[in-house]
Amino acid sequence: MMISTEDIQYLKLELKRIEQWEKEQKDLFFWEKIGRLPFAILDRLTPKFIQEKIGTALDELGSYVQSGGRYLISKEQMARKFFPNEEQDTSTALDRIGQLPLSRMDEMAERISKTSSHTATLQGASTGIGGIFTLAIDIPLLLGISIKALQEIAISYGYDPTEKSERIFIVKCLQFSSSDIVGKKAILDDLAAFHSGEQSGQVLSQLQGWREVMLSYRDNFGWKKMFQMIPIAGILFGAYLNRSTLQDVTETGKIMYRKRRILEKMKAAEENE
Repeated sequence: MMISTEDIQYLKLELKRIEQWEKEQKDLFFWEKIGRLPFAILDRLTPKFIQEKIGTALDELGSYVQSGGRYLISKEQMARKFFPNEEQDTSTALDRIGQLPLSRMDEMAERISKTSSHTATLQGASTGIGGIFTLAIDIPLLLGISIKALQEIAISYGYDPTEKSERIFIVKCLQFSSSDIVGKKAILDDLAAFHSGEQSGQVLSQLQGWREVMLSYRDNFGWKKMFQMIPIAGILFGAYLNRSTLQDVTETGKIMYRKRRILEKMKAAEENE
């Protein structure tokens, strides 16, 4: 189907907005730098079982990259949100989603973002009751919510999160949402390889040392560890920090998957001209 010139201009405008967002992400606010300072000190004070939980969460992330682990969601359930009362092959549904108007994809992705942020807020509040000891529960749960949200966003833009390349893309989005300036610039370069369709070799090889790279994701718990050491007060801090974490994660996922879909729509339009 031919795409009108007006549609192409719209896609180009949206692409420019995304590129502006990427440019802004390369600037790290002062408070974000400070937010990473307590981690080095608190790392020495944190009980061993908390450290082990963080290590387990990182190991699970590695398992997710390799096989999907226990985090893979139901593509069928997500497809039914777009096409209720229809029985069809999942791959066909993903192709159909990819052909929907961008606004329809954005609407679903925004709904997912709000739902997951709400879930993370409630979880952060509940695990904040016991201070640093319930943080051991909070870390893997937050990771699971983040991965689930990114998988659903992937489907919202017509991509299959069960494919290994998409699992790597999702991990890159997790990294990006909690990295510093240098990290964000490097990850944007990696994600650009996905946008150009040249991701197979280079990015896969970079993730062979994923555990070291993902330490940046662990650093995101610096402030959380400090504030959640205080029982009861941890309820407020846990709710706020979990909510902000999910908002950052889902914003990154929406922008990055949206960019890929825009570029593919533009390519299809050019081929049909």
